[in-house]
Amino acid sequence: MAHSIKVIGAGFGLLALCLLIGGWLGAPTPAHGLATAAKVFIPLWFIGAGINMWAGVTKAGYSVAEEIPFFLLVFGVPAAVAIALVMKQR
Repeated sequence: MAHSIKVIGAGFGLLALCLLIGGWLGAPTPAHGLATAAKVFIPLWFIGAGINMWAGVTKAGYSVAEEIPFFLLVFGVPAAVAIALVMKQR
C-alpha cells in the first residue's frame, strides 16, 4: 500500500505540473486553462498508472486480477481530483 501512496503522490505531482504548464502557456480564461490541463493530465496519468500496473504484473509477479483494484485506485484518485477542480471552476 505504501507504494500505491507514492504513485498517487506522483499523480498529484503530474497534475500540478500540467496545471502549471497550462497557466504558463496562457489560456483565454483560468477555467479554460484548468479544463485543458485536466484534458491533458487524464490520458497521461492513465498511461502512467498503466505502466505502474504493468510493472506490478511483470516485475513484482502479481496477477492482472490482483493489480486492477490498485490500478483503479492509483488512477482514480488523482483523476477524480482533476475532474473536481474542473467542475468547481464551472
